[in-house]
Amino acid sequence: MKPVPHATSLRRAPVQRRSAERLTRILDACADLLDEVGYDALSTRAVALRAGVPIGSVYRFFGNKRAMVDALAQRNLDIYTERVTHRLQETGSGAGWRVAMDAVLDEYLAMKRTAPGFSLVDFGNQIPVGTRDAEPNTRVADRLTDMLSAYLDRAPDEDLRRIFLIAVEAADTLVQLAFRLDPAGDERVIEETRELLRAYLSRSLD
Repeated sequence: MKPVPHATSLRRAPVQRRSAERLTRILDACADLLDEVGYDALSTRAVALRAGVPIGSVYRFFGNKRAMVDALAQRNLDIYTERVTHRLQETGSGAGWRVAMDAVLDEYLAMKRTAPGFSLVDFGNQIPVGTRDAEPNTRVADRLTDMLSAYLDRAPDEDLRRIFLIAVEAADTLVQLAFRLDPAGDERVIEETRELLRAYLSRSLD
């Protein structure tokens, strides 16, 4: 089963497995409908109908569609973290930061191309969600810092968080450009993004 988002994004966190499975169906339906109709036309009623649950089940977890999309964005980040972690476990800790950076970028691109609703929401960047203190790229940078610090043998301090935040902000802008130029992601822009990240990170990680 897909990860359940952090309880802070929900009115009520699921306790029983049945409730968690219902939440998963709701978020899956939300993701599918985002691809089909977009955010403006999305409704909690349509999500309930697609998920096969009573409308009250949606409101049990979410006060409105914005909160629902925020939970989807948080779930996307959890899934993304799992994918990157799995890649790094396969490569081993001695592979170096460039391999880690490739895993971070490649898994993001893979989700951008294949995960339902991701191209519209990703981690909340396309439809800004959450609070000012939990802006999407800050979420991603904090998660990467916590996840990669041990792999890089670096302390997860404010310097590393700032470095990753700058890298995430730059990569986010350029990847969005790549997908505006080509629905599958313009490979030339993606490779330029990869080179830019390597040049920037080498100053601090070499």
